Amino acid sequence: MGILAHDVVLSSLERQLLRRATECRKKAYCPYSRYPVGAAVLASSGRIYEGCNVENVSFGLTCCAERVAIFNALSCGERRIKKIAIVGREVESCGACRQVLQEFGPRAELLLLSVRSNGRKAFSRKTVPEILPFPFKRFRPER
Repeated sequence: MGILAHDVVLSSLERQLLRRATECRKKAYCPYSRYPVGAAVLASSGRIYEGCNVENVSFGLTCCAERVAIFNALSCGERRIKKIAIVGREVESCGACRQVLQEFGPRAELLLLSVRSNGRKAFSRKTVPEILPFPFKRFRPER
């Protein structure tokens, strides 16, 4: 299907996630960085939700594609993320996205596809504990 080299083994569902993240990347609003990123999450219900990065001139108000996709799923009633595909030039989630992934998909698998400007692609597969080994834990007040 053209997303990756033939030696990368992906399930049809994983290929669908990468395709949807690739398509959603085209919708990114990134006039300041010119760095479009797309994401697609697989929720525990089996539904897929998409997101792209949305920038703002006040950079602190910018939201990454991963969080947009996760928040999209959450706003539809989902509470658990099983997998997330992220497609961009050089894919590496920021700390905020890693922490959000930890809260809603602590054992989620990440499919990371970097699409370089020369057309070369690099794929990697990671887990949330690999990218965030020391997360903040949920606060549980003593009774």
